[in-house]
Amino acid sequence: MDTNLPVLASRRSSRKENGDDNIDLLKLWQTVWHRKNAILAFTAFVIVVALVAVYSMTPVYRAQATLVMDAKGSKAVSFDVAASTGGDSNASQYMETQAELLQSRTLAERVVRELDLASKPQFDSRAQPKPFAFIGRWLASTGLDEYLPEAVVSKLGAAAEPTEQQKLDRTTRAFMELVTVEPQGKSQLANVMVDMKDPVLAAKAANALSNAFIESQLQTTIGASESATVWMNSRLVELGEKLKGSEARLQAYRESEGLVDVKGVGTISATELSLTSERMIDARRQRAEAESQFRQVQAMGKGGWQKIASVPAVLADPLVQQFKAQEARAKAKVDELAGRYGAKHPAMDAARSDLNAASAALRGQVEQVVAGIERNYQLAAANEGSLQSSFNANKSQIQDISRKEFKLQELQREVDGNRELYDTFMTRLKETTATADIDSANIRVVDPAVVPLSPIKPKKPLILAIAAVLGLFVGALLALLLDALNNTFRSIEQVENHLNIPVVGILPLMARRDRKDLAKTFNDPRFSRFTESIRTIRTNVVLSGYDKPHQVILVTSSVPGEGKTTVSINLAQALGQMEPVLLLDGDLRRPSLAKTLGVSADKPGLSDLITGKATFEQCVVQIDGIDVLCAGSATTNPLELLASQQFAQLLEELKSKYKRIIIDSSPTQVVSDTKVLSTLAQSVIYVVKAGATSIPLTEKGIAQLLQHKAPVRGIVVNQVDVNKANQYGHRFDGFYDYHGYSQKPA
Repeated sequence: MDTNLPVLASRRSSRKENGDDNIDLLKLWQTVWHRKNAILAFTAFVIVVALVAVYSMTPVYRAQATLVMDAKGSKAVSFDVAASTGGDSNASQYMETQAELLQSRTLAERVVRELDLASKPQFDSRAQPKPFAFIGRWLASTGLDEYLPEAVVSKLGAAAEPTEQQKLDRTTRAFMELVTVEPQGKSQLANVMVDMKDPVLAAKAANALSNAFIESQLQTTIGASESATVWMNSRLVELGEKLKGSEARLQAYRESEGLVDVKGVGTISATELSLTSERMIDARRQRAEAESQFRQVQAMGKGGWQKIASVPAVLADPLVQQFKAQEARAKAKVDELAGRYGAKHPAMDAARSDLNAASAALRGQVEQVVAGIERNYQLAAANEGSLQSSFNANKSQIQDISRKEFKLQELQREVDGNRELYDTFMTRLKETTATADIDSANIRVVDPAVVPLSPIKPKKPLILAIAAVLGLFVGALLALLLDALNNTFRSIEQVENHLNIPVVGILPLMARRDRKDLAKTFNDPRFSRFTESIRTIRTNVVLSGYDKPHQVILVTSSVPGEGKTTVSINLAQALGQMEPVLLLDGDLRRPSLAKTLGVSADKPGLSDLITGKATFEQCVVQIDGIDVLCAGSATTNPLELLASQQFAQLLEELKSKYKRIIIDSSPTQVVSDTKVLSTLAQSVIYVVKAGATSIPLTEKGIAQLLQHKAPVRGIVVNQVDVNKANQYGHRFDGFYDYHGYSQKPA
């Protein structure tokens, strides 16, 4: 039994290293589902808090004006660098530029002055309530406000009266934060939005901002037209000179190279090059075929003309086939006559003469075919070389024409570019001169801002929905956190994996009203579920000592209140139906058998029997078919009594009278009595309260017993809420699945 201790330690180490690597999603879901009511309650609380916060917020209204911005509307020139609007031909970049200009400080300050926003309640700091104004006044009186940031001083109301410029700057910055400009997709429309607490003022501000922007664009356009006219006049002279110079260079190059129709010559040469390329491909294929036949003939030439005759190219010749057939017939005739006549017979001489003639004819034809293959290969190679030379010559001619054409195109592009630029400047100059005094703008208002009827902030449904989702999420996280912090046993697999000791049975959680009668539960037909659990424990205890029965069985636990006395009493009653059983109270410090079974407190017991103050017959009492030996009189030295020789001798005498002796011992983590008693027992049953006893405490108690070589045979898991465990995915198959015991306790 001492080998269990290192195994227990190794399992602890293995759990620390590998136990947290796998995430059981089903178990996480079952944990969340079991605590669904608490999660929903927490979510409801979050929603109520969010609801109160939402309705305490000041509503904000948004006024929106829509502008159309045409990048090509009234610009003097498309490349006018002097204009500050529409300078970029890229539409998206143009819209982004206009959006930034709409949010510029210059326009914002212009609107602030026009509408006198500094005096409005939203921007006037004096009109805003300051709940900590008394702190600000105290700071101002003591001079400490000089050491605080300006924003903090303003919030506290301790700042001195600002100047007009400071009011303007502060209001302008505040107004800029309320302005939003959004281009509408890839169109030329843009929405100018202003968010304010006053809907009427928001509409006025949006319209004022749009009008101010349009006026600034008009002024910029007129100024750009005037400056562009002066600049284009001087530039046009330079472009005219540049155009003349490029035309002169183009004409000089044509005359020096004698170029008339470069494209026509290039087309003819390209056609010839294409035809030559196609013919060269065919010649290369024919040369490859001829070379392959020639190489085969050369390779077979070393084996004589007979090997050459087997080459497919030679064998395909009709005369070769005919001569081979004649040779075969002559050879067959020689073979036929050789079996009939002798070697010197005249018929044999004639047949051999015919065979030699046929072979000579075949050899001559093979040599002619081989010579023809060699000639074909030489002709194919010569043809390929000739075509390659022609191809290279055409290619050089085309490259030379291409170089001249590129140079000619370069000069022509320069002339075309200069002429186009000159014509553009001339046209723009005429347009600018003709329209310089026309006040036109490329930006106009499509939809002016109207007074908004409903606020955009706060978005109550969205905030409440986010609060609900957040409440559910946080509630689920809290449920998982509480489950992770629970370090108690919740399944048989968990008990056996942690302790490396088999579970001999579990006891269901009884209703609170029935727990006071647990000592009488085994014989009560109303509690068949509990009775079957005790019978299961009895069967496992008996079978565990089948070869060598465990006569003395010690029942203990880690701490009081785990149900070891209940297990001892009911296990003794179950064994008492089969054989003589003695139930002995080994907890001399806090005995519980007498009180549980209703035995008089004056009844002598184990302590009296060990000290010789009473006889066995005076101490033992029979209850429900079993003999019970209670603790007896209180003693000041219980450990010494249990460790005495008298108790050991008494236990040996009791073994001769009873088949089983069940000892209800004290908890392991309270006193050391159990360690002494475990040395006298053949089996130790350890009781663990499900969902209450911590895993480290149980491991410590069992480890202490194993250190003293105690025969810990099994674990009894007490007060198991089977339905709750099933919700978490902790099954108790083998204990509660045959008779439907997974139902709720009565």
